[in-house]
Amino acid sequence: MLNFDNRFIRELPGDAEPRNQPRQVFGACWSAVTPTPVAAPTLLAHSREVAADLDLDAQAMASPALLEALSGNRLLPGMVGYASCYGGHQFGQWAGQLGDGRAILLGEAVNRRGQRFELQLKGAGPTPYARRADGRAVLRSSVREFLCSEAMHHLGVPTTRALSLVGSGESVIRDMFYDGHPIAEPGAIVCRVAPSFTRFGHFELLAARGEHDLLQRLVDFTIARDFPELTVTPERKLRAWFHEVCARTARLMAHWLRVGFVHGVMNTDNMSILGLTIDYGPYGWIDNFDPGWTPNTTDASSRRYCFARQAEIARWNLERLADALTPLLPKAERSAAVAELAAAIEHYDEVYSAAFCSAFAAKLGLRSWTPADGELLGELFELMHLAEIDMTAFFRQLAQLDIGQADSGVLRDAFYREDLRRQFAPDLARWLARYSARLRHDGQPAAGRIAAMNRANPRFVLRNYLAQQAIERAEQGDTQAIHELLEVLRRPFDEQPGRAAFSARRPDWARHKAGCSTLSCSS
Repeated sequence: MLNFDNRFIRELPGDAEPRNQPRQVFGACWSAVTPTPVAAPTLLAHSREVAADLDLDAQAMASPALLEALSGNRLLPGMVGYASCYGGHQFGQWAGQLGDGRAILLGEAVNRRGQRFELQLKGAGPTPYARRADGRAVLRSSVREFLCSEAMHHLGVPTTRALSLVGSGESVIRDMFYDGHPIAEPGAIVCRVAPSFTRFGHFELLAARGEHDLLQRLVDFTIARDFPELTVTPERKLRAWFHEVCARTARLMAHWLRVGFVHGVMNTDNMSILGLTIDYGPYGWIDNFDPGWTPNTTDASSRRYCFARQAEIARWNLERLADALTPLLPKAERSAAVAELAAAIEHYDEVYSAAFCSAFAAKLGLRSWTPADGELLGELFELMHLAEIDMTAFFRQLAQLDIGQADSGVLRDAFYREDLRRQFAPDLARWLARYSARLRHDGQPAAGRIAAMNRANPRFVLRNYLAQQAIERAEQGDTQAIHELLEVLRRPFDEQPGRAAFSARRPDWARHKAGCSTLSCSS
């Protein structure tokens, strides 16, 4: 059914202690862990695209044996349960060892095309890195991760994927807002899929502990397995690899901003070495445009990980990765090598700027980008913030603007408040006049511009309130909304007649509702 070739545990040292109990793990990259069985697993949903990548057809997905594996109740031939060891900076502070506290890897499956995928169960029980937690996950967070992984993929954003969403048939006790009111919630398990789940924190922990020989082994392994396209000389390999990591991370940040996504917890242990969106916790989608918005209640006071700071934070995280790699640089040329790492971070700035400008040129329907366009976009962002304009709706509807008239009527439905629409109508009219003049200067035929803008501006995103509605129905045993959302999100740039409800602005009742506006890290 699945063909496994588990290079990570075959080529990197594992934990010598066999007991599954919380502890500090030294001199190892992973610990053997057997998932904890659940009472009554049920397959609630799966991604047919991810299944196809793994050479799994509908019959395979319906098999009892695969359900047992996806719930953690048994391992299929070739599977080996393990959790990886890493550390990280959390909210700017070094947190020491963290590791896969409730994520258990099942191994690396290789499909018929030679593509490699790590399979990981989130919520399948505790590991040595779970500290005092139970290693489980609740249905609400699992639904959000399952749907968002697939939504991001179809939006063209680099991301980990989700093969399956399995109900455990058991309850999990959680204090959702850490306010002393724990309740029993339905449990679930997501099977996450990615070429690699290696994070910045894997390298940081080894560097912090002075385990430099193992750090070198991990770097060499990561480059060989996950970056085979790097064909530079051995002495240049580490620096070339870091340069590529910086570029991938920069492009990821531009992707997040173009679709209005806020990760919520950009700790270094949540940063993928492949430049993928990883660890969908208290994430959110921008409704009314607000650069300072964060969905994470833990971050409400400092807003470290708010929408507008994500590119800045990614850069800071890369600096921490560079610090971790510095001990591996040759002493004879240490200063020059450190300068190369610094240059790679400067390259991050260049790649991010180019990717951001390219993305928003496409969103605005421009064939090229000029410095003046940056000023035009900045004015638009300020106006959208002050007037509480919906980001997704505005950019999608902007394509319908008649640049000969510059009538703001086509944008009426992008406003959340009628009083603000009237108040800022003159400002919007002036901006639209300048924008229309810019488009006329660009000279692109209207039909071509509209088609290009519709390819750049999604009609559908996983709005927070839609995900919450699907969760509430699923908690009552009805998964139909999950399947409907998944189907719509497969084609986010298409009009999809009859499905306008899935692109509607956030309703007033959801403005401050838990799960629709803010979330905690509790899951």
